Amino acid sequence: MVSGFRKVLVTGADGFIGSHLTEALISKGYNVRAFVLYNSFNSWGWLDNIPKTVRDSLDVFAGDIRDPHGVKTAMQGCDAILHLAALIAIPYSYHSPDTYVDTNIKGTLNVLQAARELGVRRVIHTSTSEVYGTARFVPITEEHPLQGQSPYSASKIAADQLAYSFYASFGLPVMIARPFNTYGPRQSARAVIPTIITQIASGQRRLRLGAVTPTRDFNYVQDTVAGFMAALESGNGIGEVVNFGSNFEISIAETARLIAEIMGTEIEIVSDEARLRPQNSEVERLLADNTKAKRLFDWSPAYGGRQGFRRGLTETAAWFQDPANLSGYKADRYNV
Repeated sequence: MVSGFRKVLVTGADGFIGSHLTEALISKGYNVRAFVLYNSFNSWGWLDNIPKTVRDSLDVFAGDIRDPHGVKTAMQGCDAILHLAALIAIPYSYHSPDTYVDTNIKGTLNVLQAARELGVRRVIHTSTSEVYGTARFVPITEEHPLQGQSPYSASKIAADQLAYSFYASFGLPVMIARPFNTYGPRQSARAVIPTIITQIASGQRRLRLGAVTPTRDFNYVQDTVAGFMAALESGNGIGEVVNFGSNFEISIAETARLIAEIMGTEIEIVSDEARLRPQNSEVERLLADNTKAKRLFDWSPAYGGRQGFRRGLTETAAWFQDPANLSGYKADRYNV
């Protein structure tokens, strides 16, 4: 038994970060139940692509995070919860905000209620750096004001506050993990780095992008996963919000040029109006202070700084350039 937990439930295990985290947990000897979104194709999302030896070790539960009965059923026998299930695309939240309330807020409430009723010993709730909005000061500490500049970020602020309220009101052992912009293999093309890579890999040299002046603190997926693992295995952080970021800042335009250099090509960036956020909704600057994660969990990014970012981008580009992987992406269409 690892870290004294009998079984760990990962919600959103079929997604980008969730699939990497599930893989890491299995490889470290955890007994894992993977909560995936029910569908009639019997698809387990990205879990269908992990090695068979890892996949065969999984206990997969197909359900819907919006259904309280299903969530509680999935949680039976689990004493630690890593809650990653969420709608995360910002543009989609502009025209379908109701789904974000149902999934991100009500879904989180379902997890918290079930965890409370079943006496779960550790709940790690996933937040996002988007809750900070445009930085008012940098680096951004966990005390930075929260600004809901999109329906997505507003729904995550609400979910975070619900998670904290269950700690404050009922003593539920909740920790709130707040990763900054995660990238890596398997990421959806609704994110900027896969958008850039897939366009280049498919032969395009005039890249259609949204705003390119905003800066981001990008984190390779293995670093984000390591943050979740460190939080799970530590007795620290209950009732706390903790940033997981690289403490390195780069603009979208510079990121695109760096990717083009890694992929051995020259590019021209074209502004695509459809990809621009409303003016007051764009988050102009994100730069993490990761001091708290280092102090509480002894966590620091293995892919930090410019050289680490370059290394992570190189690994990511190599994955996307594999024809078997690239074929799953529609580089000629805007992925909302």
